[in-house]
Amino acid sequence: MSYTAAELMACVAARELRDGEVVFVGIGLPNLACNLARATHAPNLVLIYESGAVGAVPERLPVSIGDPALVTGSLMVCGMADVFQCFLQNGRIEVGFLGGAQIDRWGNINTTVVGPYEQPTVRLPGSGGAAEIAVHAQRTLVVSRLSRRAFPEAVDFITSPGHRVRGRTRRELGMPGAGPVKVVTDKGILEPDESGELVLAALYPGVAPADVAREVGWALRKRAELGDVEPPTERELHLLRDVLDPQRLFLKE
Repeated sequence: MSYTAAELMACVAARELRDGEVVFVGIGLPNLACNLARATHAPNLVLIYESGAVGAVPERLPVSIGDPALVTGSLMVCGMADVFQCFLQNGRIEVGFLGGAQIDRWGNINTTVVGPYEQPTVRLPGSGGAAEIAVHAQRTLVVSRLSRRAFPEAVDFITSPGHRVRGRTRRELGMPGAGPVKVVTDKGILEPDESGELVLAALYPGVAPADVAREVGWALRKRAELGDVEPPTERELHLLRDVLDPQRLFLKE
């Protein structure tokens, strides 16, 4: 079966979720991954959207955090402040999904500026709720396509903290949560080692370690034994293409 990088990334991210977990959902591939997991192996996922939908069970794929489909059948609808204060900052979010313009070797994420902060080349949307998710979620999953621009050795600005921030560990900084436990890319999976540095942990079909290493800005190390990632199943592709995203809103290449 043929499949695209976006389809594989959505499947890999979905497989990382366990049934019954409480997940803070963003729009884009994470949104697609969560709803794919709910339609396959994790029907009891508790999806929480930043807009205030808690325990959402959308009958169709929501196109934004304000989509009315999130309200029908949800456990509750509350204010954004309640989502962050009562759920996220209270330690009730088990999984948070993040993405970013830049991700460095320690899992720090930049969604603020490219270039110097005072005179940036590009000014990005900023944190939104990403910094709070990075700090307070019990674990975070990052979804991003590989490129040397997106994976520099050090980000231009730390919007969301990873495992080390300017040489200090999360524990030294008093941060809860495990930080980013996996970075799902379009060629393989990166995971932190004992020091918190991202290393190559698994490869997609037909991808060699050198294919991943050339797309990051640091000397990427790899685990002694690399995992193999299974391609999308026929059912997963059917759900993605025909049920969840037939208009390819999030599966665009």
